Amino acid sequence: MKLLANENIPLASYKYLIEVGYDIIHVGEVNPSILDQEVMELAIRESRIIITFDRDYGTLVFKQGFKPLGVIYLRLSGYSPIFPGKFIETLLQINSFEFIGNFTVASEENIRQRKIS
Repeated sequence: MKLLANENIPLASYKYLIEVGYDIIHVGEVNPSILDQEVMELAIRESRIIITFDRDYGTLVFKQGFKPLGVIYLRLSGYSPIFPGKFIETLLQINSFEFIGNFTVASEENIRQRKIS
């Protein structure tokens, strides 16, 4: 599974996910300060699931019609820089969720998914 970390994902989390074996790129390293639409286009072009803290990605998918492989929108609070990476690692190992083709909203208390159609 290929991932794309939005600029708002801490670098410590991004590096952690690389260390544990994920194919992931970070927008801040490959193309800093690009617009959300450009992040979406990059994810679509490279068939990557977007990981973000930015709720605007829901608008891009459900109102503007972008069709990425998937989006994981994190709703975490009060975390250390490495925590989102560990949270993503755990989340991706849960077999009852399919991240390809879905917009996933994940917090410590709840995980919701909606099909990207």
